[in-house]
Formats: sequence, C-alpha cells, structure tokens
Amino acid sequence: MAYWLFKTEPDTFSIDDLKARPARTEPWDGVRNYQARNFLRDNVAKGDSVFIYHSSCKAVGIAGIATVSRSGYPDDTQFDPESAYFDPKSSPEKPRWFCVNVTFEEKFVQILPLKLIKSIPQISEIPLVNKGNRLSVMPVTKREWEILCHAARAGKA
Repeated sequence: MAYWLFKTEPDTFSIDDLKARPARTEPWDGVRNYQARNFLRDNVAKGDSVFIYHSSCKAVGIAGIATVSRSGYPDDTQFDPESAYFDPKSSPEKPRWFCVNVTFEEKFVQILPLKLIKSIPQISEIPLVNKGNRLSVMPVTKREWEILCHAARAGKA
C-alpha cells in the first residue's frame, strides 16, 4: 500500500462532495499534468490511502482521507468535447490522461492547514511544502502519513 496527497479546489470538488456521492466513490479525473498523470497511470493502486487536500480557497489544507477503489484507467473526460478537460489530441486507442476512483473514508473535524504542516519538522521533505513542487497528485511516505494523520486527529489544526 502506498500513500498519496490529491489536491482539489473545494469550489469544484471537496471532501464533502465525495462523501455525498453514491457509494461515496468518484473518479479522480481532470488531472492535466504529465507527472501527476504518470502517478495515476503507473503508481496509484487500489487500496492506497489518499489525503484529500483543499487548495485555492480560504481554508487551505488536508480535509480528510479517501481510499483508491480502482487503479488507473483512461479518463473519459478527455474524449468529451463538452468537457472542460477535453483533449483533441487524445483518442480511446491512445489515451493521454488517466484517472483513478477514490472512496470517502474520513473527514477531519477541522482542516489541517498548510501553515501547520510546514511547521512540523518531520514533514520538511514532502513535496507539498517545497516551492515549485506542488503537483495535484503527490506521494507521501508512510512516516509523513502517520505524522499528518496524528496531527489532524489530535485537533492540532
């Protein structure tokens, strides 16, 4: 099992939106960065744990946890001309973009803010806290996962 952090803008899709979905499951689609795409296609696997991170909002930080319920597969939004994520260079025979399905597990009582995450000495290597390295999908080590879960559940936000 691996650990990940998936960023989302809560005005578009939030931890509450995931929780409200039927079976609390939703495709994590619309990712249009090649490095993040490669993670979704090649590394993120069923059973992996995911922090849902709210960005570009008033309360930036980790909002909760999901589990990957389906490993990487072609993102259907790339084939839909009506979608904001349509890619005319992509085809079902040669898809460029991939997604995974995630299932809601837990919403933290309060968001674990980026400011607090940056203040935890053991979290200094996570890509989230390094400028210029803020992908929408990024790996988290088991130790970072445990530290961040403890901080979020202890109400240190």
